[in-house]
Amino acid sequence: MKILIADAFAPSLPGKLARFGEVTDDASQLADADIVLVRSKTKCTAEYIDSAKGLKMIIRGGVGLDNIDQKHAKAKGIIVYNTAEASSIAVAEQAMALMLAMPNQVVRAHETMKQGIWAKKEIKRTELYRKTLGLLGAGRIATEVAKRAAAFGMKVIAFDPYVKTHPVAEMTASLDELLAASDYISIHTPLTEETKGMLGAQAIAKMKKGVRIVNTGRAKVVIEADMRAALESGHVAGYATDVWYSDPPEGSPLTDAPNVLMAPHIGASTTENLLRIGDIVETLIEQYVKERR
Repeated sequence: MKILIADAFAPSLPGKLARFGEVTDDASQLADADIVLVRSKTKCTAEYIDSAKGLKMIIRGGVGLDNIDQKHAKAKGIIVYNTAEASSIAVAEQAMALMLAMPNQVVRAHETMKQGIWAKKEIKRTELYRKTLGLLGAGRIATEVAKRAAAFGMKVIAFDPYVKTHPVAEMTASLDELLAASDYISIHTPLTEETKGMLGAQAIAKMKKGVRIVNTGRAKVVIEADMRAALESGHVAGYATDVWYSDPPEGSPLTDAPNVLMAPHIGASTTENLLRIGDIVETLIEQYVKERR
């Protein structure tokens, strides 16, 4: 059996998987691969899948499967998995880091100090305490964010049409209710036809003036041009994102917009999470091998 590691995983993973067969990161060997491991970079299109004639399994190390043509894979009898449960802590901590950095003006404080500027009077901070955090989506990652936000004394509300009750957040009856009530919004929805472009000009207009938004979910939930306009007008006080239409972003109107805090899609890239992902990948392959016997 040949296992192709197409994207970046923990350095220890090839050694852990060697007991199952040949392990390679040489993309030119896709045609001979039985199992392909991807994260976000590799797009498993129909053409990509068809290039691997003997492909039996695709495992995505991460949350969601929107970079895999699931219908085409299913039609060819290819098993598709992800490792959604592994990434919750890493992404939740990234969301909280971004959420804290904005009102505390961490980047501005750091940069002015490096420039020799003592901006003690100019830099004004605000607190998360007693602010309302609205979660778009109420799954694993959102739940971990909710726990942490509650520990900061935030009121946590959430909207998810597929979740009725939540252990931490108060569920709202509609998206509009959440938008109107939130001081902070954190995005944790999958990318579907329903959520694509969900946060555009009309939705932003329903938000509080001065709202701050964190996106560690999916970039295309937000219409970037509309977000830029809202940042320029001051209706949105800050937008912090770790996710982009493409990695790296090409021609994004947000990269030079005011009050944007940016990260290069590193939410799931903690040392600990990559090890957790590797453990799940190993278990999935082990189960597959046992079932074939």
